[in-house]
Amino acid sequence: MLPTQSGHIRSAINLDVQNARPGEFAPLRIGPLVVDPPVVLAPMAGVTNSAFRRICRRFGAGLYVSEMITARGLLEKNRKTWTLASFAPGEWPRSIQLYGSDPDRLREAARVLAAEGHVDHIDMNFGCPVRKVTAAGGGSAIPARPKLMAKLVRALVEGAGHVPVTIKFRKGIDDRTLTFIRAGRIAAEEGCKAVGLHARTAAQSYSGDADWNAIGELKAAVPEIPVLGNGDVWEAHDALRMMRQTGCDGVIIGRGCLGRPWLFRDLVDVFAGREPQEPPRLGEITKILREHAVLLCEVFGEFLGVSHMRRHGAWYTKGFPGTSEFRLKLNLANTMAEVDALLATLDPDAPFPPAAARIKRAKSGGAQKVSLPPRWLEDAEQDACVVGEDAEDDGGDGG
Repeated sequence: MLPTQSGHIRSAINLDVQNARPGEFAPLRIGPLVVDPPVVLAPMAGVTNSAFRRICRRFGAGLYVSEMITARGLLEKNRKTWTLASFAPGEWPRSIQLYGSDPDRLREAARVLAAEGHVDHIDMNFGCPVRKVTAAGGGSAIPARPKLMAKLVRALVEGAGHVPVTIKFRKGIDDRTLTFIRAGRIAAEEGCKAVGLHARTAAQSYSGDADWNAIGELKAAVPEIPVLGNGDVWEAHDALRMMRQTGCDGVIIGRGCLGRPWLFRDLVDVFAGREPQEPPRLGEITKILREHAVLLCEVFGEFLGVSHMRRHGAWYTKGFPGTSEFRLKLNLANTMAEVDALLATLDPDAPFPPAAARIKRAKSGGAQKVSLPPRWLEDAEQDACVVGEDAEDDGGDGG
């Protein structure tokens, strides 16, 4: 990490990246929605609930998508599902990521959301690489069956009516079975208003580097709708590098904002041509962490709210020297009083470690062999879906 002329610390990889020039990047348009700067929060299971979205929104504009909501849970009026599908007062645009592997359920769930005026945007997840999901023919297995994928997207668009629909997917199953170009074409043909590509295969999971070249290939293949790039945007200048390299229309922010919600403030700055502000010291971060914990308790109750905060607390403090004991004790906390006592042990004057922005957080691990239903690839032209709990139990996909 090296200082710029303004004193802001940048990683060496971004040292020569210039801030946006006037008019260089247009606002992102998704149907009637205008997103400026062209930044979207990735839907992440167990993370992007209304509490996290409220924290992120305070740092900058963008499109903030809910965590994945199952069509089955909505239609069965599952209490937990509808809690996750809730929005904070005044939250706009209201964006939900819907998941399902049955076209009838998707159509009806989208119809319910649109008819009740509950949402302004619906995204659909075709990117989950979790074994039990792909083994049941869900998540990132679906684009390998293009007729099935078209059937699902068509049903969602029909049910959503006037509400714009987008979809998110990966490069493919593995390097031998790449599906992203055809998936993009299906999205455009079936009425989607934009597509997002997590530039890894399901076999990669969250390992290795994202293949930004694939984002550029998708943009060239689907010029008529916006293409969003996802993968390895850890710092604001990564977003500018991605857009310049690929020609994509916007960026999707996943793991880069975990424990670093001020990344959205930095993104506003660089897209406006300004150098980002200095990252907060640990004292300011503990205030953000506590506010986040309080909001989680408002949504889920104190016990579950503090339970949710354990992982966030680890992300907020990861990279700060001498905080490992704090994280160990936080994993045992059950009340806000215990959280407050632990926060009081942290050094408020500790500066943000320069390398901490690029420390990988949340999902990681190595490559995997993707589990698929029998003859899934051999019978790729079939449009049959697998309707079952595992196919609709998605783990989200924020790169």
